[in-house]
Amino acid sequence: MTKKRILSGIRPTGKLHLGNYVGALENWVRLQQEYDCFYMVADWHALTSEYADTREIMENMQSIVLDWLSAGLEPEISVMFIQSKVKQHAELALLLGMFVPLPWLERCPTYKEALQQVKEKDLRTYGFLGYPVLQAADILIYKADAVPVGEDQLPHLELTREIARRVNFICGDIFKEPQDILSRVPKLLGTDGRKMSKSYGNCIYLSDDEQTVNEKVSQMVTDPARVRRSDKGHPEICSVFDYQKVFTPERIPEIESGCRAATLGCVECKKILAASLKTLLDPMRARRAEILKNPDHVRNVIEEGNRRAAAEAEKTMIQVREALKIVP
Repeated sequence: MTKKRILSGIRPTGKLHLGNYVGALENWVRLQQEYDCFYMVADWHALTSEYADTREIMENMQSIVLDWLSAGLEPEISVMFIQSKVKQHAELALLLGMFVPLPWLERCPTYKEALQQVKEKDLRTYGFLGYPVLQAADILIYKADAVPVGEDQLPHLELTREIARRVNFICGDIFKEPQDILSRVPKLLGTDGRKMSKSYGNCIYLSDDEQTVNEKVSQMVTDPARVRRSDKGHPEICSVFDYQKVFTPERIPEIESGCRAATLGCVECKKILAASLKTLLDPMRARRAEILKNPDHVRNVIEEGNRRAAAEAEKTMIQVREALKIVP
């Protein structure tokens, strides 16, 4: 029986952190046993917002794939590749753009939200507006049955389905309409309760060593009203408790009751969290150390992934060119 296929990607705008893990990577590792998986370093997508300063993108591409391998992705069964190394993505994005009405892009909620909230960058560009078309090309070119996404990407995935329906109606049945596979944790905030961002310095990275993680956990924001150990806490407003729900779910009743009754102090609570993160991250650290013994391993994985991805992408592009009567 042929496995169904999935496609997903991460932009190389920084080192991967716990939010990336629970929002995507955790799901990817599990899904590779069930699906035919294509995982993409989305460097062209990074350019849609980072075009003015691209210095970190190349370095981040290598470190992201290292994080993927350390987390448990297996190159023998999952295709890991660089978006810009598969030129068919750009070709299909250009052709899909011929079919997409401008209002479809302008109404996209993530586009409107970014224009309102991001003031330090000029995002009123053709590339940023067309981001969902490129994303649709990424998905449709592999004829993905499903896409692991966070809730914030659901509007983009629905637009991908709309584009597929429109092209299929005009040109014949070429593309599948991919479904979503939601992550276990919709969003993980930073250690200070704000959006997780390297610019805020509130991330715990998958590559952090044990001491660094312990230090970051010890500095996490807790209930501001709980000044003394004997003060009763309010876990619903505590960042540490939010992390406990994700990483120590089996002890939540105990932690919550102990906090409210002041029988569990904040320092003790943080030690519980640090132990849970050690259990999660230690196997990744061990795999990372083993991978780094071979300096060429990550590069070889990427090169092989690029080759396999390009071969699959070209199969779809042959169909598309024939449908559009632009066979070379």
